[in-house]
Amino acid sequence: MKIAVNTRLLLHNRLEGIGYFTLKTLEKVVKNHPEHEFIFFFDRKYHSSFVFADNVTPVVIPLPTRAPILWYIYFDFLLPLYMKKYKVDVLFSPDTYIPRKSKIPTLNTFHDINYEYDPSYIGNYWHRKYYLNFFPKFAKNATHLITVSHYSKRDIIEFYDIPENKIDVVYNAANEGYYVVSDEEKKKTKQDLTGGKDYFYFIGAIHKRKNLMNLFKGFDLFKEKTKSDVKLVIIGSKKWWKGEIEDCYNHMRYRKDLIFTGRLEVEQINQIANSALALTFVSQFEGFGIPIVEAFAAGCPVITSNATSMPEVGGNAALYCDPYLPQSIADAMERIYLEPELREELIKKGFEQNKNFNWEKSAEKLWDAIEKTVNIG
Repeated sequence: MKIAVNTRLLLHNRLEGIGYFTLKTLEKVVKNHPEHEFIFFFDRKYHSSFVFADNVTPVVIPLPTRAPILWYIYFDFLLPLYMKKYKVDVLFSPDTYIPRKSKIPTLNTFHDINYEYDPSYIGNYWHRKYYLNFFPKFAKNATHLITVSHYSKRDIIEFYDIPENKIDVVYNAANEGYYVVSDEEKKKTKQDLTGGKDYFYFIGAIHKRKNLMNLFKGFDLFKEKTKSDVKLVIIGSKKWWKGEIEDCYNHMRYRKDLIFTGRLEVEQINQIANSALALTFVSQFEGFGIPIVEAFAAGCPVITSNATSMPEVGGNAALYCDPYLPQSIADAMERIYLEPELREELIKKGFEQNKNFNWEKSAEKLWDAIEKTVNIG
């Protein structure tokens, strides 16, 4: 069987969440099924590390997909031509984009549909219009779908009127660079980062959906009540910083206790997670919430939202808050700060909860979905 894969988000040293999902599931599927041929379609020069085995044929379609008009040309015209040329039997797309009129059985992936709840989550006007117009069609036109949580599955059923049996759940998992380090390393990290002070940390895009404004307000309330010297570490680029998030920061009473690191390598983030009081991941919306399971793997307690997919991922191993109420966020921080026995309990439960998510199991479920797509098609 020849399996075409849309691998345009396999970008060397620039793997975001979807790119990492693509990497970890595909490298296992490819190696577990040497009897099949995989045609990886890239939209630019690829790195040799993404050719996982001898049964992978990398192909460059020379049109970098950087704008909606290019998405349209690439997926509706170029990709179908290349699939016909290579005589593929099935297409797997890990990033939602597919040809709309292909006769080839297609397995598509929806990670979440946050833009249906709040279109302003997609800041670029033309990107937003493309998502709202084309993504429902991509859901209906695919032979079969996978998504990364049961929460997202329910969303897709409700918003796009997709039959339940057309969607399988294939979970994300933690980056394998997260693990527990020694007490000496933890002490050194804390000293280097905060001068030895305790801290909470956030990781992710500094974006409206990640709810930084209410996190900032909650941290101010926590500091005001506890009079502690605790810091808040923010890991991520300031791509969407200008505007209301920056204004909220500038109005903080305790903004000098925030530390912005910018983007960091996994090894650095793992050290920060190991040494933190807790992860404060209080998003308004997540399709999964990978930082939750990565904190679990690092032995770090988790404060997260009682909304969307986060309770599904956190299970009984996280401390939940209302992401729309800064006081609720502050109360969770206070509990973690004042109750060391709660921290230890959450760490133990986190290790257990994290066993529900691993890339080997996800790769098996992906393969089952590929076979199902071929049989349906």
